[in-house]
Amino acid sequence: MIQIIVDISELQVGDVLLAPVGTTTPQHQVERLQVNGVRVVEMLREPTLELAAVRLEATAEQAQLTYTINESRAGSVYPEAAFRPSHNVYTQPAVELAEHSREVVARAGGGYAGIAALVAEAESRFAYAHPDVRFTDGLDQVPYLSCGTTPGSCIDINTYLMASLHSAGYEAGYFFGYFFPAENNGRARDHHCWVVTRCQGEVIEWDIAHHLKAGLGPTQPGLNPRPGWRVALGHTMGHVYPTALGEASVRLLAEPHRITAEGHCERVVVGIQALDTSRQRA
Repeated sequence: MIQIIVDISELQVGDVLLAPVGTTTPQHQVERLQVNGVRVVEMLREPTLELAAVRLEATAEQAQLTYTINESRAGSVYPEAAFRPSHNVYTQPAVELAEHSREVVARAGGGYAGIAALVAEAESRFAYAHPDVRFTDGLDQVPYLSCGTTPGSCIDINTYLMASLHSAGYEAGYFFGYFFPAENNGRARDHHCWVVTRCQGEVIEWDIAHHLKAGLGPTQPGLNPRPGWRVALGHTMGHVYPTALGEASVRLLAEPHRITAEGHCERVVVGIQALDTSRQRA
């Protein structure tokens, strides 16, 4: 059993927060969420994604969320809702991107080869970075990147890959949570995301960002090309949670967000640590 501790700072008493409850994958499942420094106001459901969240109210200037993570039971699979194409500003491909993606798959011969070709195509379009301005900012579609490389984080790269995969008719899921590098002693800097494809009954995970960041060469399938450990807390971009205060919309809910007086969701300052409680008891 592992506990992920999310410390939230720079709060004001009365702040309203939105936090994920978690999800289940073939690797791990979130068993429990405990809170300190905040109180649970209401449980929320994302109606199309089959995900849950909580609306919280800060009772102190600092708070802590503790997720208890266990290995999944035998036979656990990725949530079916993660493979359903969603249509919003974060996922909708531009016409040029859709046409190009189908051409790439056709040249590769379809099937798994087509997926691998789209992964290589997405990798070739980005240089790993955390730009202040995303390549999708201000747009209502995911644009086609026709030449050169664009600075992008895991979010940017996987936004492009997901739009490409769905354009070509592939089943694919966008998962997000935390990655704890082996060298960081159980600490993560922020959230991380990756892609899972499903083709002819075969489920394969891809992490282009880690290959680019670590200089590992062409992206190969697998969850942890960099040594470390990851857990998913949710999936799919474009969440809308009906709350008693109105709808709360967010690109993805991996970390807690503050809901402003205007109803906008914004990230808060967090520290993230994983504790292996089974080893502590040994």
